[in-house]
Amino acid sequence: MRPGVVYSAPTLGSMFDVSATPVREAMLDLVREGMVEALPNKGYRVTEVGDEELDAITEVRLLLEPPMVGRAVPLVPAEELPRLRALAEEIVDGVRRSELPAYVEADRRFHLALLEHAGNPVLNRLVSDLRARTRLFGLAPLLESGRLEASAQEHHELLDLVEAGDAAGAEALMVRHIGHVRGEWAGSGGA
Repeated sequence: MRPGVVYSAPTLGSMFDVSATPVREAMLDLVREGMVEALPNKGYRVTEVGDEELDAITEVRLLLEPPMVGRAVPLVPAEELPRLRALAEEIVDGVRRSELPAYVEADRRFHLALLEHAGNPVLNRLVSDLRARTRLFGLAPLLESGRLEASAQEHHELLDLVEAGDAAGAEALMVRHIGHVRGEWAGSGGA
């Protein structure tokens, strides 16, 4: 689904070979999350994320995620690292296979799994919501240019810092990661 395009429940239902009723229910969930807007008697439109909103989301993520990662570093048990490394590899694989939905899902699971160790489920939900707002924004041009793979590889670097117990280094990497991802979005011509 593309931002700005209007989709009807029956059309979406036929695309996914389901009736319109479960589509409407799913779309109402997405309306509550702010990812789509309901257009009476027309359907649903995927919300567009503009530069101002991306800047605001980036600012909030920079306030929340780096310190949460720093707090999580000493709390990540050694037996959790193989699972996190597997997720990091799924992120890289998604980029290499040019499968953006797989990349986004693995990236979401990786970051939320790491942040769970910070021990604050409310902040984890906030981060999850903020990440959902940016979804697939601007990723296709980044994939085509090769810049997305460098970003994907940073997840392995982050785990190296976690494994070394370097909370300050992990926080600094998260600041760079979030900051340059926003910079890449700006350079992608999106928004």
